[in-house]
Amino acid sequence: MMTTFQLAKNYDPQDAEKRWWAAWQDNGYFHADPKVQRPKYSIVIPPPNVTGILHLGHALNNTMQDVMLRYKRMTGHEVEWLPGLDHAGIATQVVVEKQLIAQGTTREAVGREEFLKRVWQWKEKNGDIILDQLKKMGCSCDWKRTRFTMDPGLSEAVKEVFVRLYEKGLIYKGVYIVNWCPRCRTTLSDDELEREEKDSSLWYIRYPLAEGGGYLVVATTRPETMLGDTALAVNPKDGRYKSFIGKKVLLPLLGRTMPVIADSYIDAEFGTGVLKVTPAHDANDFEIGKRHNLESIAVIDDRGLITKAGGPYSGLDRDTARAKIVADLKEQSLLEKVEPYRLGAAVCYRCSTVIEPFLSEQWFVKMSALAPPAIQAVKNNQIRFHPPHWSKVYLHWMENIHDWCISRQLWWGHRIPVYKNEQTGEIRVSKTPPQDDGYHQDEDVLDTWFSSWLWPFSTFGWPEKTPELEAFYPTASLFTASEIIFLWVARMVMAGCEFMGEIPFSDVYIHGTVRDAVGRRMSKSLGNGIDPLEIIARHGADSLRLSLVLAAPEGQDPLISENTFEQGRNFANKLWNAARLVLANQSETPPAEPVNLLKSRDKLELADRWIESRLHHTIKAVTENLDSFRFNTAAKALYDFIWSDFCDWYLELAKPRFYQQDDSLQRRAAQQVSLEVLGSIVRLLHPFAPFVTEELWSHLRERLHGTPEGHVTVAPWPVPAAEWMDDDLEAAMQHVFDVIAAIRTVRSEMKIPPAKGIDCLIRVDRPRLLRNLQACTANIRILGKIENLTIAAEVQKPIPSASAVIRDAEIFIPLEGIIDLEGERRRLQKDLEHNTLQLEKINRKLDNPDFLENAPSDVVAKERAKRENFQMIVARINANLEQLVGW
Repeated sequence: MMTTFQLAKNYDPQDAEKRWWAAWQDNGYFHADPKVQRPKYSIVIPPPNVTGILHLGHALNNTMQDVMLRYKRMTGHEVEWLPGLDHAGIATQVVVEKQLIAQGTTREAVGREEFLKRVWQWKEKNGDIILDQLKKMGCSCDWKRTRFTMDPGLSEAVKEVFVRLYEKGLIYKGVYIVNWCPRCRTTLSDDELEREEKDSSLWYIRYPLAEGGGYLVVATTRPETMLGDTALAVNPKDGRYKSFIGKKVLLPLLGRTMPVIADSYIDAEFGTGVLKVTPAHDANDFEIGKRHNLESIAVIDDRGLITKAGGPYSGLDRDTARAKIVADLKEQSLLEKVEPYRLGAAVCYRCSTVIEPFLSEQWFVKMSALAPPAIQAVKNNQIRFHPPHWSKVYLHWMENIHDWCISRQLWWGHRIPVYKNEQTGEIRVSKTPPQDDGYHQDEDVLDTWFSSWLWPFSTFGWPEKTPELEAFYPTASLFTASEIIFLWVARMVMAGCEFMGEIPFSDVYIHGTVRDAVGRRMSKSLGNGIDPLEIIARHGADSLRLSLVLAAPEGQDPLISENTFEQGRNFANKLWNAARLVLANQSETPPAEPVNLLKSRDKLELADRWIESRLHHTIKAVTENLDSFRFNTAAKALYDFIWSDFCDWYLELAKPRFYQQDDSLQRRAAQQVSLEVLGSIVRLLHPFAPFVTEELWSHLRERLHGTPEGHVTVAPWPVPAAEWMDDDLEAAMQHVFDVIAAIRTVRSEMKIPPAKGIDCLIRVDRPRLLRNLQACTANIRILGKIENLTIAAEVQKPIPSASAVIRDAEIFIPLEGIIDLEGERRRLQKDLEHNTLQLEKINRKLDNPDFLENAPSDVVAKERAKRENFQMIVARINANLEQLVGW
């Protein structure tokens, strides 16, 4: 005997999330077997920093991944979602350094070995915080395979790659201008920089001619670097300065003699058209210096202090030196003028310190040799970007690629496997230290991204040939943000082509950047972030996931506020209540010989056939959109079907049959159809909302499949059936819903009590529509609360009556005896006067030029929105008054 289960009145997400997470883990659903003979679908998680705390960007990214992976698991794939953490060189070192400072010491004081020991201790204590947070979201990762970029296996892969590239001549050491952070005391790649707009100045400095008789004026944004100038440069085509080429000038304040040179790089339109050349502190100046054999004089050291070469300014920090230099120039009449200037300053992504271009010896990778296969992979459509326009961004960067500076002046990270004999100067590059005495390993570590670019294959055991590597590489897709297309995506493609001989993934999904309600990027500095864990605690993990997907249209940045998550919560509650209704109205004991009415379409009512048609169209739409990485479109199609078609229309139409006391065919049809559709809904929604669907499935599976066993996370994905799809039926039912909506609107506008029965007459000219509406008479009467309904081609408008017009039909509702006509007329007239007065006030304000000119733009926008609202209200009241004219 199968008993009816009454769902609890309210869904309890906290209880359900604990129970179902434990059940999934106990059953090992997320641990993939590389030996299973079924299609594989693998993704490696973009590894969050070991210092990271879950934010909405992580939540959005991992929700999208989980949606795809749960979908693929249900379509019969062996799914591997490999999680892990990045060691985050600079970020982690900074955290531990701050701890040491708080204890009254420094990393230099404790030494490298002790410092690294403390970092590992910190990692063991705090490193899994963000992974535990992802578990609270319901992320179905293969947690048994969690990796860390400094695991022994991954460290071995890093050394293997370094040695191979070095032996191919693709890694070299050279002196170049690099991006230097004086706070973190390390280099940064171009892609690790952030740009900040700052109010600065343009200082116009006079450089006296060595022979006397005048000076050249140079405009600069960095007067402190003039201490390292070794030339002035002009464009050879600039007629203003041709006579000065080859002459000498004196360096202000220090008096050093230097030449005036000609170089086509110089922009004659910037400033005065004269450039001061500082080869040791500007990348472009460095190249000019090489072309003209200029001396490079470093005047700012790795701490951001002026060196001894800076003469009297030695030992000052950059900012202090600038202020003193400007004051001294002014005192010596060498500062011609100062202009305000808006500067796009490069800052460290980790500590926001202004970057110092710094002449330094570093290790580099020759990227131009690795780029061609990665470029062709995108051009040949082997790798597809979603949305597609990101492929152009990728290709532009790849086709203009620069060598990659891979050395970092840190202690935490993969130490560079280069050993130098201090006596002979011999260099050895090896995965293991030389056995000979006298060799010292390079002090620097590798850029964090040097381990991350190997992530798709190092995590599966490379360079060893493991079963996991054979089964799960190449991975299927990658989900990431646009800001690391260059830092990570492009480099992974190059690494895959170079070391595995094939691309690491076929699809790259780029999601938008999470912004607040007014469009600002969420950040700690702005204080506008929203903690995903607080949303989970308040509304449940499914509400977080659903809301994020629904708020993130493809190719756009989602705008998120606290209210955003009410949509997911309300949707989950709507589904829960629908399930309560369906389950509460199932027969306690099925018939001895049950008839599957879904195999007998002719025995189903129009509403049953309509909801089945809508269901299968929805299955098709959701499936196609998920296959195309259109998560928002898929979610909206499902949301609209569940909320509108199933809950608002079908269940309302089915209620009278649910409540029949007999075991009629009509009642059984409503029971079977509603249960079957609900079962499909739960499966379709599971990738988006795994917990509430698993809870509902536990109450549906016995009814649907005759067994209390099994979980929806491994249930088969619904398949669309063409025989159920009926476009004509859907169009006909849409007319029915349009009629009902129009009747409800008239009821609302004429203040007819909801429970009061009314008469209705519908005039229809088209024969086919007439037949469709007549066939749905019962449905229209039930949902419109109509006592007497007439649907015909020849219908006279009753007087008095309210009317509504929809496509191909006109609706009349007699008002005699329904409402107090005179009282209604007075009420409407009073409402009209009040709203017209409000409209006139707003019009006067918006017609005032002073208001438009001086009021903030958001205030003006609100007033315009108010005007539109009052205009709509006034128009509606006038329309209702016209209905009553002459009665």
